[in-house]
Amino acid sequence: MELQKMNGHEFDGLESVAEHDEFLPKKDGLPKKENRFTDFEGKTSFGMSIFNLSNAIMGSGILGLAFAMSNTGIVLFIILLCAIAILSAYSIHLLLKSAGVVGIRAYEQLGNRAFGQPGKVVAASIITVHNIGAMSSYLFIVKSELPLVIQAFLGQHGNTGEWFLEGNYLIMIVSATLILPLSLMRRLGYLGYTSGFSLSCMVFFLISVIYKKFNITCPLPVYGNNMTESLIAPVNQTGLMEDDFCLAKFFTINSQTAYTIPILAFAFVCHPEVLPIYTELRDANKKRMQRVANISILAMFVMYLLTALFGYLTFYMGVEPELLHTYSQVDPLDVLFLCVRLAVLVAVTLTVPVVLFPIRRAIIQIVCPDKPFHWARHIAIAVVLLVIVNLLVILVPSIRDIFGLIGATSAPSLIFILPGIFYIRIIPEEQEPLLSWTKILAACFAALGFILMIMSLTFIITDWVSGVVHSGGGH
Repeated sequence: MELQKMNGHEFDGLESVAEHDEFLPKKDGLPKKENRFTDFEGKTSFGMSIFNLSNAIMGSGILGLAFAMSNTGIVLFIILLCAIAILSAYSIHLLLKSAGVVGIRAYEQLGNRAFGQPGKVVAASIITVHNIGAMSSYLFIVKSELPLVIQAFLGQHGNTGEWFLEGNYLIMIVSATLILPLSLMRRLGYLGYTSGFSLSCMVFFLISVIYKKFNITCPLPVYGNNMTESLIAPVNQTGLMEDDFCLAKFFTINSQTAYTIPILAFAFVCHPEVLPIYTELRDANKKRMQRVANISILAMFVMYLLTALFGYLTFYMGVEPELLHTYSQVDPLDVLFLCVRLAVLVAVTLTVPVVLFPIRRAIIQIVCPDKPFHWARHIAIAVVLLVIVNLLVILVPSIRDIFGLIGATSAPSLIFILPGIFYIRIIPEEQEPLLSWTKILAACFAALGFILMIMSLTFIITDWVSGVVHSGGGH
């Protein structure tokens, strides 16, 4: 999950690091000084750094990948997944090279170095929007899955209407009793240890998805009265079931395909965490950190591909935007997936405070960076953020919309646009001229981000409008 602190270390004492200090050694003949990435001595091993970054990459986006595959086909999905993974690795290369030149350990500080205070504000704002989207996706999982878990414990096959089975009430209760108290801690470094449990939960989820592929038939048998329309094979005008409902498609394009790239981009965003992990890495250098990033991205690529493939080959066109919820339509009382739901619910609930912490820190740095710590401000920001996120989760009808909108805006900015622009601005022209192929490639990379953002937003807005028209005014 979204990892902000590693091994319990805090970075509060590093804010005063001079942004003009160079990480690369001076050329021969010039005065040399003892250089480090920052004044913090990294102690995290190479293997643990891979584990940390994998947890930073892994998020709730994994639950939407099977839905994405159902709307692109297997081959097109694999092509897009490979492309996003490779581009993410290249994006990290740009960040590491920029950070190495100026010795900066935070995404927002790169923005400040490149464009001054406006750059810092823009970078912090984009990270804030993305993390609010991540928090919303986690709470949306709580909203949709916790009622099903309670139903299973009560032995019920459907929602009988009690208040404790209402997702909107449950997320408010969870936010007030669990998330808010954890979010009020002054330092949340110890919550980094929950990342190991989170990743273990997702591995358990993957193993369960693969196992269930060989135990669930398509079309799905109706179990009780809780069958949703999306899992009932459609019929044609003659009353016969559509032949291709349970057939795997290699290439397909439909109105939902527009959500694929945003969902994939959302699933690979880890860039705000790269530099803190770089700081923690023992014997840190760019090549070593790039290897950490490449191995982590490859591991998540394999995990994403297997989850999407086996989830899609289980439900085919009946897969829902949130894969875990789809299994509840087969047998709400299934013991295996009841355990999976519990594990995922605990994992995402414990992750929300970790994601909230950097948002609050970014807001404080922008609004009142020079003021000392104050509990009233600390608590107020946490409460306001949780209220905003709860309202989003209550009002947004589908987790697909969260994945789509955040993936179409903040994800391209963090992966494509900002790393490319920062690289062009930060790398000195005497080292790499403006018209060098590396800077031209970085400019093209940033331009690709703008194109993907505009295309995805256009398709998503078009889908929303057409959905309103087709539903007679309701989306």
